[in-house]
Amino acid sequence: MTADELRSLITTGIACAHCTLEGDGRHWYATIVSDAFVGKRLIARHQMVYATLGARMHTDEVHALSMKTLTLAEWAQQAA
Repeated sequence: MTADELRSLITTGIACAHCTLEGDGRHWYATIVSDAFVGKRLIARHQMVYATLGARMHTDEVHALSMKTLTLAEWAQQAA
């Protein structure tokens, strides 16, 4: 799987203001910024992202995905 394919899956399932991916095709690190995360705990945010990938996480198409999931306000605060 390419970064573009993975980004497309995530951004199709979650309205993202920002989504970057780094990785080697199996192990990925994502920064995902979306107001869909407002009011959600970290585990719920990650579950939302995993849901966009469906069976790809179970079939080893995506072996590992580390995530930073932020709301727009959290992202702006980090940038300040």
